[in-house]
Order: sequence, then structure tokens, then C-alpha cells
Amino acid sequence: MKLSRSISLSSGAPSAAAPGRAPRPRRRRLGALVSALAAGLALSLSTAAAAQAAPAAGTDYVALGDSYSSGLGSGSYDSASGDCKRSSAGYPALWAAAHAPATFNFVACSGARTGDVESSQLTALSSATDLVSITIGGNDAGFSDVMTTCVLKSEATCLSGIATANSYIDNTLPGALDTLYGDIRAKAPNAHVVVLGYPRFYALNGSCVVGLSEAKRSAINNAADHINSVTAKRAADHGFTFADVTQAFTGHEICAAGTVWLHSVNVLDIEESYHPTAAGQSGGYLPVFTAAAS
Repeated sequence: MKLSRSISLSSGAPSAAAPGRAPRPRRRRLGALVSALAAGLALSLSTAAAAQAAPAAGTDYVALGDSYSSGLGSGSYDSASGDCKRSSAGYPALWAAAHAPATFNFVACSGARTGDVESSQLTALSSATDLVSITIGGNDAGFSDVMTTCVLKSEATCLSGIATANSYIDNTLPGALDTLYGDIRAKAPNAHVVVLGYPRFYALNGSCVVGLSEAKRSAINNAADHINSVTAKRAADHGFTFADVTQAFTGHEICAAGTVWLHSVNVLDIEESYHPTAAGQSGGYLPVFTAAAS
């Protein structure tokens, strides 16, 4: 009896029922269980994928800020943006192209200071805004004038100009950022706000054999680190995310041995000097913003 039951199970044929006991279709039940588990797993995976895709698809995104957000230096400028030099190769437009947000309002403008964002960009925000990006503060601190001074004048004059910029960053910029960040939060109370920093301009002891002295390059890099530090603190105090791009640009600064992602002095378009190239926007700013925005 045991032998015949063993044979019937191994051959797949139904076994004889024991007196008073109904047959048990083991394989049929096991197959049904496996199918149910597979269907449940597929449903949970598709639901998770939909949940991950939904935020980007339903996002109302506003890009504020200065030339580092408008995309100055990356070319492909929207002629309708005029002197603001908004570029389809800038990180805000690249992110929007990749994520297809519900709305994308690109109002960053080359040359903007905190007061310019207050007066001409914040109208793009509303309670429906879900995501905001911004770079700001470099023009307030006079970085453009500092770079001109460092390129054209002596080391002592350059270092003095940097010291003046650092003093502004310490004593005046925090208040301006507090006002601006407070107004951003008031106008976009539900938004995730990402504040991006600035890259270091130079690879020290790099491949450049002419141009600025190493002391000038080091002081300029330190000033970039300083404004990033102050900006990060103000952003954190307002509940914003600070996205540091310095590591992304490491190995791609001016004088780096590899591919350089920043313009040096561009005599053909002087305002593009010391701004990210298209590769700097796509390879430096975009992945940092994408990670911070998620």
C-alpha cells in the first residue's frame, strides 16, 4: 500500500483515497499559490514604479537664480530670454526635459542678485509649486568684479578684492539670503527648495603654465568655498536643501588635466568667462540637482 502510494505520487497519477478521506490535490494547490504570489509581486512592483514616477510627472517646477542657473556659458540660448541668457543646455531645462514635470517656469537670469530675484522672479511661485531650484549670491558679493581685478591687476590688489568680497559674504549676504529665502517659502509653502552652490574655479598646481598666480587661484577657490558655506547654513536654517557641486567639478576645473567644465577668460564672449560649459551643466550641475530634487 505504501509502495503504490509512492509510485502514484511520483508518476503524477492520483492516488487511491483512504477510507473516509478525500483526495488532496497537492500540486494544484501549490501551483495556485505560486501564481498568486507571482501576481501579488508583479502588482506591488508596478505600484512602486508608478509611485516613483508620479512625483516628477506631477511636479510644478520653478527655476530661479543667477547665471549659473540660467545656463550662461553653455550656449543654446533662448532668444526670447534676452540678456537673461536662459539656455536649453542649463541644468533646469535639462532636468525638465528628462522628467517632464507638469509645469516648468524658467525665470533664472544672468546677472541676478538677491534683490533681482525678489523683484522679478518670485511672481513665478505659488502654493502649487512643488520644486524650486536657485543659485544666488555670487553677484551680490561682486565675484565678477573680483575676477576682472584678479585677471588684470596685481596679486595684492586681487587678494584685497577677495577680502572685500569675503567681508560682504560674512556681514551682509546672510541677511539678504534670509529675506529672500523667507519670501520664497511664503510664496511657495509646499515646495521642496534646492539651493545649489558654486564650483571652485581652479585646479591648484594644475596644467596652466601662464595666467593667474597660484596664490590668486587658491584665494579665489577659498572664496567659492566661503560663499558655499555661508549659503548652506542659511539654506539649512530655512529648511531648504543645499546641493554642493564642488566634488562634481573636481578634476574639471580650469587648469585641470582632464576635460575642463568651466570657461576661463573667453575673449569672444567675455560674460561667459568663469561660467560652466554645456558639459559642466550636464555633467556637474544636473546630476547634483537631480539627486537633491528626488
